[in-house]
Formats: sequence, C-alpha cells, structure tokens
Amino acid sequence: MNKPFVVAQISDLHLKADHKLTYGVVDCLGALRRAVDHLNASQPRPDIVVISGDLVDFGRPEEYAVLGMELARLHMPFYLVPGNHDVREHLLAEFAQHAYLPINARAPLDWVVEEHPVRLIGLDSTIPGQHGGQVLDSQLLWLDAQLSRRPDVPTLLILHHPPFITGIGHMDREPFINAAGLKSVVARHPQVERLLCGHLHRPMQRRFGGSISCVCPGTSHQIVLDFQESAPAHFNLEPAGYLLHHWHPQQGLVTHNAVFGEFAGPYPFYDADGLID
Repeated sequence: MNKPFVVAQISDLHLKADHKLTYGVVDCLGALRRAVDHLNASQPRPDIVVISGDLVDFGRPEEYAVLGMELARLHMPFYLVPGNHDVREHLLAEFAQHAYLPINARAPLDWVVEEHPVRLIGLDSTIPGQHGGQVLDSQLLWLDAQLSRRPDVPTLLILHHPPFITGIGHMDREPFINAAGLKSVVARHPQVERLLCGHLHRPMQRRFGGSISCVCPGTSHQIVLDFQESAPAHFNLEPAGYLLHHWHPQQGLVTHNAVFGEFAGPYPFYDADGLID
C-alpha cells in the first residue's frame, strides 16, 4: 500500500458539562466543536484521530456524555487514552462501544489497535487521584511483549504524560515515574516512530529512546512558555493547535504542527505583475 496514512492528534480537551467557561475564561466546549469541524473539513481528511488525554475536566459521567456526543461528529475513527483529569470507570462507561479499550477500570487502560498501516499502542500513564504520570513495571513488560510481536510494523505509542523534563518549572515538579524503564523498552524496538503525548498544552519534541516524543498543544488554552524556576502556573490563549502525523511507506513519518482557526490566504507566491519573489 503506497497511499499516505494521516493521523491527527488532539489533546487536553478539558470538557465540562455545564457550558461554563473554564477558569472563567476558556470555552473548552466551543474549542472542541471548532476542532471537530476543522478536522472534518480538512482536505485531505485525516484517516484517524488520536486523543492524548485530559478528555474532560473533572472525570464526571455527565462530562463524558457531552464528550461522547461531540466526538461522535467526527467523520473518522478516533482513539482515546486517559489523562490525569480523567476517571477510568466513567470513561469506559461512556465509550463501552470502543472495543479496543479494556473492560477493567481498576487497571491501566492500555490497548493495541492493529488495523491500520501504522500500529497504535495506547499506554495509560495516569496515577488515579494524582497530577503526575508513571508507567508500572507490569505495563513495561506488557509493552515489551507487544512490541516484540510485530517488530517490522511502524508503531505509535500514545500516552498522556511526556516522559521527560521540559524546563517549565511548575510542570516539572512531578517528574514522570519510571521514565528510564520506558526509555529502555522503546530503545529495544526501533519500529516505535513516535511517542504521542499531551498534558503540557504546548508543542514540544524530544529524542527519547532512539525515537521522538511529540507533545501536542491543547485544543483551547496553552501553558505559558516560561523557563524561570519561580514561574507561576499560568495559561494563555495562544492559538489552539494539533499535530498531523503523515506516514508514507517509502518516506516514513513526518509530524506537522498545525493550528485551528481561519486565517487570511492562501496567497500565491507572486505579485500583481506575475513576478515570483
């Protein structure tokens, strides 16, 4: 198959059920609706969407009910991993029809999807009731076994928490637990093309275990980019964004950073006299 395969990644939806503005400022529901409309109207349209956690804001059943209705408008399959704002039990109850998800809410929601040109592995990095991320030793054994099964198939790992320090002080106060173990597993499996993460509400990239870890911006609000150790935990309303991962069997995987919204253009690269700059 020589056709490109395009994966859209969105993250950190923080959806509420009561239509209130998050922090009195952010319209997370409106932002998600704009994101869905944008992806549906894209030409060419992405083949699938992966959503890298913090699907809702408080993990409540009524929030997942709103989320389910909004995501049902997508014209392509979508796949979910939880974030630290999610509650496994309520997520599974709303998305019970998603056969790739496990049924046990008392264990990490790890999964594998084999039906696409790029293999997808969801890794649950949440610690129930806590902000930071981790992978358990048992998860690493499972991941190593899954990757060993199909060493020749390009693979994306999707998890919420990036397994590295960013330099944004308030987001680094709870470092990823067992990052070294995850790095060791990834390093043994060169077919891992990317680790697709969220949580940080900013686009970031870092080498990790011979692969690349990509952090997706938020669909609504972004973390302020401030490297001062004393920087407070602030957000801003920079343009909402997403990532497009473009796979081609001969050319490999290229990741593009994109923004939601409508902007002036497109314009041709020549002036009114037909001269190319």
